[in-house]
Amino acid sequence: MGFDGAVVLVTGANRGLGRVFAQEFVKRGAKVYGGARNPATVVDEGVIGVQLDVTDDASVAAAAKELGDVTIVINNAGVLVPDAGLDGIRAEFEVNFYGLVRTTDAFAPVLKTNGGGTLVNVLSIVSWLSRPAWRGYAASKAAAWSLTRSTRDDLREQGTHVIAVHAGFIDTDMAAEVTAPKIAPEDVVSQVLRAIENGDDEVLADEGTRAVKASLSS
Repeated sequence: MGFDGAVVLVTGANRGLGRVFAQEFVKRGAKVYGGARNPATVVDEGVIGVQLDVTDDASVAAAAKELGDVTIVINNAGVLVPDAGLDGIRAEFEVNFYGLVRTTDAFAPVLKTNGGGTLVNVLSIVSWLSRPAWRGYAASKAAAWSLTRSTRDDLREQGTHVIAVHAGFIDTDMAAEVTAPKIAPEDVVSQVLRAIENGDDEVLADEGTRAVKASLSS
């Protein structure tokens, strides 16, 4: 599989899943912008570091103005505040939900200009379930899932393909303290790239996520 000619923006590209996304797109021939609050932390060969803070309107608008050739946006940036109080929940929503609103609104016109393209929102198994220790994170991902569905309907006419990605624990720094089974980030990325090529609307990356999604109707 190749992505020659694709121009990709990955948010939160300096570590974790975002870094693997950026690396894999480079391997497959794409031009890749790695968004991070500090672009100097984007160090992988072939990835162009870009200043992008998804919690800042001006930062997102400036990135959209600068990166006029983007054809694929990977909304990967996310934050988890364990046992979050009100301030922590606000921080989670600011990145996990409002961050998606900002990047979507800013880059949808860019994607339209470039033929429609693809918008990928990295969500979670907790879009559909929650626990007290991560109530804010789960609520923000549930809201992001709803946003993704409405975005898909909204951008369909301009030819933009919108993908929702759901996974359980991914083996990155965010889940470093978790002892439960984890999926490799490379596996998640491989599934997402395949979904882009196949035109799939949803990625359910692991067995647990597939089981939870299936249980919603029962």
